[in-house]
Amino acid sequence: MSEEIKHECGIALIRLLKPLSFYREKYGSAFYGLNKLCLLMEKQHNRGQDGAGVAVLKLDPEPGQRSVGCERSNQGAAIKDIFSKINMEMKDLLDRNPGRIGDPQWLKQNARFCGELYMGHLRYGTFGKNNIESCHPFVRESNWLTRALIIAGNFNLTNVETLFNVLIGIGQHPKQYSDSVTILETIGFFLDEENDLLVKKYKNDGHPRHEISQMIAKNLDVLNILKHACQKWDGGYVISGIIGHGDAFVLRDPSGIRPAYYYHDDEVAVVTSERPPIQTAFNVPYESVRELPPGHAFIVKKDGEVSLERYIEPRVKKACSFERIYFSRGSDQDIYQERKMLGRCLVPPVLKAINEDIENTVFSFIPNTAETCFYGMVDELKEFCKKIQIKRLMENSSWTEADLYKILDYRPRVEKVAVKDAKLRTFITDDSQRNELAAHVYDITYGVIRPGIDSLVVIDDSIVRGTTMRESILKILDRTGPKKIIVVSSAPQIRYPDCYGIDMCKLGNFVAFEAAVALLSDNKMESLLDEVYHEAKSMLKLPADEMTNCVQRLYKPFTAEQISDKIGELLTPNTIKAEVKFIYQSIEDLHRSCPNHLGDWYFTGDYPTPGGNRVVNQALVNFVQGNNARAY
Repeated sequence: MSEEIKHECGIALIRLLKPLSFYREKYGSAFYGLNKLCLLMEKQHNRGQDGAGVAVLKLDPEPGQRSVGCERSNQGAAIKDIFSKINMEMKDLLDRNPGRIGDPQWLKQNARFCGELYMGHLRYGTFGKNNIESCHPFVRESNWLTRALIIAGNFNLTNVETLFNVLIGIGQHPKQYSDSVTILETIGFFLDEENDLLVKKYKNDGHPRHEISQMIAKNLDVLNILKHACQKWDGGYVISGIIGHGDAFVLRDPSGIRPAYYYHDDEVAVVTSERPPIQTAFNVPYESVRELPPGHAFIVKKDGEVSLERYIEPRVKKACSFERIYFSRGSDQDIYQERKMLGRCLVPPVLKAINEDIENTVFSFIPNTAETCFYGMVDELKEFCKKIQIKRLMENSSWTEADLYKILDYRPRVEKVAVKDAKLRTFITDDSQRNELAAHVYDITYGVIRPGIDSLVVIDDSIVRGTTMRESILKILDRTGPKKIIVVSSAPQIRYPDCYGIDMCKLGNFVAFEAAVALLSDNKMESLLDEVYHEAKSMLKLPADEMTNCVQRLYKPFTAEQISDKIGELLTPNTIKAEVKFIYQSIEDLHRSCPNHLGDWYFTGDYPTPGGNRVVNQALVNFVQGNNARAY
C-alpha cells in the first residue's frame, strides 16, 4: 500500500493444558509457552507497530506469591524490547541460581514469566497518545483471585460515552475515558457480581469462608459474565481475557468484524488474530485451525475444559474485507487466493483502458503488499493472451517459424518499475525541503518503458488520501516517459469513515469524498451538500438505532467511473506529461473475490452496527463545520 493506514491490533492467547514438567520433558523447556507466545507475536508483527505487551498467569499460586507477570513496551521494536527484557531477567535469575533451569516447579515459583497462561498483544493506536499506559494488556488487580482480571483486545467501540456514563451510573469512577478501560471495568463489574452471588449462595449453604474461594473458582460462570457485560457494546471487537484464578476466554463481536482463529489439542489451547501464526508455531494443518464464529466465546476453564459458547445472538456476518485486501498477512492460503482473484477481476477494465494493446503496455505494482494481487492480474492477462494466440494459430496452418515465435511471444510485459526505498530520515525543518525529500520514498527502474510508446499499468492495494500518489508516485512514474499511466486499485473507492479499528475517521481525508464534493460543485449542486449537512445534524439527535447514513446521498448523483475520473484529476500534478487514469475495484468483484468477508462499510456506507451511522453523520457535520476532530 502506498499510504500507511493504522488499523487492527493483534492478540495471542495460550493456555498450557498439562503440567510444566510435561513440556520440560517433551520439548526441553519449562518456557515452552513463553517461546510459543514470542513466535505467535512475531508472526503477527504486521498488526502492531505502536506497542506491544505480554502477560502470564501462574495457576494455583501460594499465598504471598505474585501470580501475574506483565511487560509492555511502546518502543519502535516493541516485541524485541519486551522479550529482551524478559530474557535478561531470566539470565540474571539463572546466573544467581545455577542448575535450576531444569526444575519447572522452582522456575514457576521464582521466574516471573514461567506459568501456564500467556497473553500477548500488538497495538496499532487509533485513539489517544502512543504512551505506555495505552499498551495492552490491562490488569484489574484484586486480592481475590476470582475477581482479578487481565484483558487485551483488537477492538473499537463507537459508543464509549454511553458506556462510560453507565459505569458512572453504577457508582464507579473510571480512571480513563477510553474503550479499553470501559471494557475492562464493565467485564470487571459483572465478574464482581458473579462472585457476590456465589459468595452469598455458599455462605447461605453453610460453607466456611476458606472453602468458598475454591468453590467460586470451580463454578464461576464465565459465559454468564460475558452475556451481561456485552449487552450495550457497539463496535468491532475480539477480546481476550484471563481471570486471576485461571479461567480464560476470547470473544468475538456478533457481526464478526474483527478476526480470530483458535486451535486446541490435549497439550495446548491457543487463539490468535490470524490463522498462519498458529499453523507455523504449532506445525498443524490448515484444517485444524478454526475461525471463531461471530457472537461466540472460546472459553478455557481452570481445570482445562475447553468449550465454544454463544454469548450473544450473532448478526449477519460482516467480516472486515480490508483484512483480506491488505491488513492480514498474505501467507494465509485463503487470503493469497483472494488477493489473486482481486487482481484477476481488474483485467477487463484495464484491457479497456489500454485498448487491449498488450504489446505496448508494461504491467507493474506498487511495492510491496500489492504484489500478490499483481500476480493474479498477470495470470488473467496470460489467459487473455493465450486465447489470442490460439485464435491466431488456428487462422493459418502454414505459419513460418518466425511467425510462430512472434505469436508465442505475445504475452504481458511484466516489470518492477516502482522501487520502495528505505524510509528517509532528515533533520531539515523547512516544509518545502522536507516534502521534496518525502517525495522520493519511491524510486524507479530506468529503461524498461519505451518513452512515448508504452502505457504503464501499476496496481496498488488501495488509495485513501492519495497524498503519496500525488506528491511522489505519479511524478516518479512519469519520469519513465510513458504515454499513459493507469493506476489500478485492488480495493473499491474508500468513501466513508471506519469506526471499528482502522484509523480512517475523517471524511475530508478521503480523496473519493473530495471528488464527490468537487463534482457537486462542477454540476452546480452545492445545495445538496448543505441539505445533507442539516439532515445529518438533525439525525444526530436521534437514538443511534434510528439513524441512517445521510452521506450516501452525496454519491448517488454520480457513477463510480465519474468519481474515479475526478480522483484522477485531483491527484494528477500539473507537471505530469502522461495521460493519467484511475481504475478502482467494483463492489461486486470485491464480494466475488472475498465471499466470506462482506464487511464493506468504508466502500458502501452500509454499517453493520447502529453506531456506524452515527459516526458517519458526525463526520459530515465535522467536515462542513471545519472541525478536524474525530467522529467518535
